[in-house]
Amino acid sequence: MLAISNKLNLQHLFPSKVSIWKLRSNNPMRKSHSGNKINIEQFDGLIRITSEMSKYLYPYIRAIVSSKDNQINKPELWNDFQYRFIELIEERFNTESIIVKNLLNYKYSQEYYKKILLTLSLASSDEGYNRLKFVMANL
Repeated sequence: MLAISNKLNLQHLFPSKVSIWKLRSNNPMRKSHSGNKINIEQFDGLIRITSEMSKYLYPYIRAIVSSKDNQINKPELWNDFQYRFIELIEERFNTESIIVKNLLNYKYSQEYYKKILLTLSLASSDEGYNRLKFVMANL
């Protein structure tokens, strides 16, 4: 993430890996949540970084989404994605939270995971930053 922030000339917002880590810890669903406020410029910078990262991951994202559409013949990619996503949630998020429990619920999470992947695939386009910013503003 630091290399991407440097590529996007965001060194003034994210001068080190520690500064990025501190912003990540502002997420109220994380186990080690800090109550610091994130300013609009930092939020915008994180959206830019996420959009840029999705460009690198687009081939993988596309393969996962298409494997979900072809679940019967090729379930491996979707299953691997879902397993890893759940593993990360259990490792880093507060699993006592109802929101996090819903993310781990198989029936509820299928649609949620699809939405995440589709949002990231749209964020990988030339207008991806604007699309992702619109999605984040309307959560």
